[in-house]
Amino acid sequence: MNNADVLERLAAGRLVEGPEYASEDYVKGLARTLIVSGDTELISAPAYLKAAAHAPRLQSFVSVVGIIQDELGHAHIAYRMLRDLGVDTDKLIYERDSADFRHPYAFDVPLESWPEMVVANGFYDRAGFVLLSDIFEHTSYGPWKRALVKVDREEGFHLRHGEQWMKTLAAHPVTRDDLQKAVDWMFLMTLEWFGLPDELKRHRDQIDFGLKGRTNDELRQIWMSTAVPFCESIGIDVPAHLDTETGAYVIDTPFPQQFDEREKRWLTEEGEISWDVVLGRWRARGPANEELVEMIQRGRLELAEAA
Repeated sequence: MNNADVLERLAAGRLVEGPEYASEDYVKGLARTLIVSGDTELISAPAYLKAAAHAPRLQSFVSVVGIIQDELGHAHIAYRMLRDLGVDTDKLIYERDSADFRHPYAFDVPLESWPEMVVANGFYDRAGFVLLSDIFEHTSYGPWKRALVKVDREEGFHLRHGEQWMKTLAAHPVTRDDLQKAVDWMFLMTLEWFGLPDELKRHRDQIDFGLKGRTNDELRQIWMSTAVPFCESIGIDVPAHLDTETGAYVIDTPFPQQFDEREKRWLTEEGEISWDVVLGRWRARGPANEELVEMIQRGRLELAEAA
């Protein structure tokens, strides 16, 4: 099947139900999207597990463990579909170099406190909810659309967990400053999550083949449309506001900008930088990258050594 056949099928309102109904370009675009989705869900598990150690009580720790279980299930869905496309997922997960994983750079910056853990739920899981809801609504790949019914509901729970805890921390002077510090670096980090601006986007096949419905900038706006009002409602400052004339959210700080990953601080005083510089940082990965991937791959390596 060629690209024209696929586009004709989609124009007729029919879903693609497997690789046998797709062109080579469609399968490549789908695989690239699934790898990013699977890697993101998978890497969140060790990232959240380390942060859960800072939970204020046992019940809070158990809640995060439940979220981790969900994330691993979501990763399994993406990797299972990749196997259907002919991808060797054992090799993909356990033999790849850590720098070759395709999750957002945000997870390569370690979560080292309970406020950072719950902001990850409130911001990162909100981003996941926005992205996967768009795919659930618009994707032309039938197996993924059906699988995302469960994922969409569970991501909503993760987001509510983050929001409830952010409200709690914001309400107390003792914890409010730490929450604000976490938001200060994690807000822009999540804006980066959605990728290059539309004018620089390199892979148009996601839109052309209906793998998702909205562009990077549109998804970034959707994320801000709930994240910004929520933070305002709990008295937490964020560098963005709604332009009432245009109905669009405006970022009130240079974007993108340099990030000091060791200090977890944006170098706003240096002004806006090019996206090429950001891409360089993403490719180099961050300080937690090797440790998190090693946590995922360790069990398989130990089992192989014991055999």
